[in-house]
Amino acid sequence: MTSLLDSIDLAHWLEWAEHWIESRVLVADILAQLVLIALLGGLSLVLTPRIRKAAEVQRTKRAPAFQGLFAAVESVAFPLSWLILLWLAVLIVSSANWSNNLLVISVSLLSAWTLIKALSLQIQNQALASLLAVCAWTIAALNILDLLEPTTALLDSAAITLGETHFSLLSVIKAIIALSLLLWMATAASAVFEQRIRRITSITPSVQVLFAKLLKIALVTVAVLAGLSSVGIDLTAFTVVGGAIGVGLGFGLQKIFANLVSGIILLLDKSIKPGDVITVGTTYGAVNSLGARYVSVLTRDGIEHLIPNEEVITQRVENWSHSDSLIRLRKLIGVHYKSDVRKAMQLCLDAANDTPRVLSDPPPVCLVRDFGDSAVNLELRFWIGDPHNGRASVISDIMLNIWDQFHEHGIEIPYPQRDVHLYPLQHKDTGTEAETLPPT
Repeated sequence: MTSLLDSIDLAHWLEWAEHWIESRVLVADILAQLVLIALLGGLSLVLTPRIRKAAEVQRTKRAPAFQGLFAAVESVAFPLSWLILLWLAVLIVSSANWSNNLLVISVSLLSAWTLIKALSLQIQNQALASLLAVCAWTIAALNILDLLEPTTALLDSAAITLGETHFSLLSVIKAIIALSLLLWMATAASAVFEQRIRRITSITPSVQVLFAKLLKIALVTVAVLAGLSSVGIDLTAFTVVGGAIGVGLGFGLQKIFANLVSGIILLLDKSIKPGDVITVGTTYGAVNSLGARYVSVLTRDGIEHLIPNEEVITQRVENWSHSDSLIRLRKLIGVHYKSDVRKAMQLCLDAANDTPRVLSDPPPVCLVRDFGDSAVNLELRFWIGDPHNGRASVISDIMLNIWDQFHEHGIEIPYPQRDVHLYPLQHKDTGTEAETLPPT
């Protein structure tokens, strides 16, 4: 009995499917649109290699700011060319008053595919890329099902009104999408402008960093204001609230604002710039970058110290390459009293001159500093012009050269010695020598 019912239901379903295909699919205009879509897809396959080759040529010729654009064109060459051809077909078919429903559906699907693939290459933030992909596919699906207008009306009806401002789910979704796109565009534009600013050799690196930071802040601010105003939010309503919030933030974020102002001062007075070798407290290294809140100092150990700007302003800072990169290093060397001191001094100078990083102008100098308990103390002074390469390596090279020179010419390097004199003990009563005990 069950099998009979199943066969009846299956036969009914097959009959309905056959009728639907005959009435909806096997129609002249539908078949014509399918053939046209397939032909345009084949033409796109033929054009894709040429488009990719042209985009690759332009990518190698253009500036780095436009290389990402041509890279995206290479990636979406096939769906983009197919989409353009379908758009042209829709315009032609519409002008001739022919049916174009299937063409419009294909355009919606290809638009979502092309947009998602292009954004996945340009947007590094995976969360933002996923959000835009979901929105693109959702809009395409609603458009195909003719539910886009009813859905927008439904979302707009779920709203509240505050004063003269109308807040709805539709406006919130629009605001999120608009802010995401505008913030991404502002960040991308600031990166492009920063690259161009860094190519300007007539301004110092610190001023370049200042201009780049101010430009990024300005672009992000404009993007936020444009995103809010694009969805109909009156920005004048935020003036009073913004003033109150600003006062509260001024008290609660004093350190952050102090670091921000200190960072601007550092950029303006040019006391520290990227590449300088500095010492702040016990931290010695090269300035990697100047941020709005901190100075990044990279040590020779590969450790990056993030020092707040306020500390750099208020503390004593040693800048080894502020006006120039020349610095003088010193090293104490001890020689034996029996050695030829003048010859040892000359050997120290020869060892310094044989070290590649030691400069010949100003020349190295060797001085007698002191007559120590166990040695004659010499001091070797020498200059280097690359403090960013560190101090320990050049000192090590010089000490090895001195070691070789002293051993070759018989100069002895002493070590601490003490002379101990033993006197016999006298008996307090008789004055005779006390019996000494044998050593144990």
